[in-house]
Amino acid sequence: MRVDILTREYPPHIYGGAGVHVTELAAVLREHVDVRVRAFDGPRDEPGVTGYDALGGGVGDASLDVLAHNLPMAKDCGGADLVHSHTWYANMAGHLAARLHGIPHVLSAHSLEPMRPWKAEQLGGGYRVSSWIEKTAYEGADGIIAVSDGMRKDVLRSYPEVDPGKVHVVHNGIDVDAWAAPATDEARAHADAVVAEHGIDPDRPAIVFVGRITRQKGLPYFLKAVERLPQDVQVVLCAGAPDTKEIAAEVSGAVATLQETRDGIVWIERMLPRADLVAVLDACTTFVCPSVYEPLGIVNLEAMAVGLPVVATATGGIPEVVVDGEIGTLVEIDQEQDGTGTPRDPEAFVSDLAAALTAMVSDVDRAKAMGEAGRRRAAESFSWEAIGERTLSVYRSILG
Repeated sequence: MRVDILTREYPPHIYGGAGVHVTELAAVLREHVDVRVRAFDGPRDEPGVTGYDALGGGVGDASLDVLAHNLPMAKDCGGADLVHSHTWYANMAGHLAARLHGIPHVLSAHSLEPMRPWKAEQLGGGYRVSSWIEKTAYEGADGIIAVSDGMRKDVLRSYPEVDPGKVHVVHNGIDVDAWAAPATDEARAHADAVVAEHGIDPDRPAIVFVGRITRQKGLPYFLKAVERLPQDVQVVLCAGAPDTKEIAAEVSGAVATLQETRDGIVWIERMLPRADLVAVLDACTTFVCPSVYEPLGIVNLEAMAVGLPVVATATGGIPEVVVDGEIGTLVEIDQEQDGTGTPRDPEAFVSDLAAALTAMVSDVDRAKAMGEAGRRRAAESFSWEAIGERTLSVYRSILG
């Protein structure tokens, strides 16, 4: 079986969870089938991977230049038994490849455009283009893989024309060994140097956030919650790649205000290599995921693999990962159902988030026990070997 995986992100160009997912999935599938990866951002040296620039150099519009990548990707899928696309950036390549070459198209639902209306801030009219691409691809797909049961429900609610029998749930995975806390003397020395470089005090309680600066990640709500935390608590923000100038300014202003009133606010704006990020996570007491929209939240799995408890919003697919009271704390949220996920009572959400974080960092033994339970859960339920086999089962069922 030959499977062509179509994606915007692939090493060395990864900026989000979907890129991590594609990288790990391709690696585990290669052990069973012939995998060809087709990605954006120009040529690659890796065997079996083709990187594309925009056809004709593109037209200078972000949404239309997605199509300028998709057209040559679709053309090159001839000879594949099945195409598997990831995110709206590559969905049209899969849709067109299926029709051009007469092969099935499977797509993975990592997020949904109707659930992210704030993207209109970033894309303008391009948001209507991305929404059209996604809708067309979903309604025409032979199979849809949702990364959580919550995402499956969102797919069927957003696209009622989709046959429910075509939507399968296969969770994201995690390589727990790759995300293990430093264990050797060499790894420990490297980790200590990284922590010192960023000014993190390993002897103080610390809360760490990892994610892009985008509305769905809920970072502004977390920064408001920080105002209510005990003064000895550090806050480490691994946050960059803002969607818009507006949210970048909002976050920058909130961080600056916090830094005027308390110490221990560490903001790392660049994407860290995995070993460095593991070091930062390992130096902290708990991980926070304040998202208002999160299909699953691979960052939670990464934190769990390192051994951190998780304080997260009870939304989307997060409750399928974070077991409340066992490996962390879920913070309830009453949300608008207009696609924005905006808290109906922001004050209550911020207050509850602050209380949950304060409780977690105030009981180090409890936090450590939850972190250990989280690592076990990540290893037992979210291994890439299991996710790869479930994905292959979807392929086989579609191919008959």
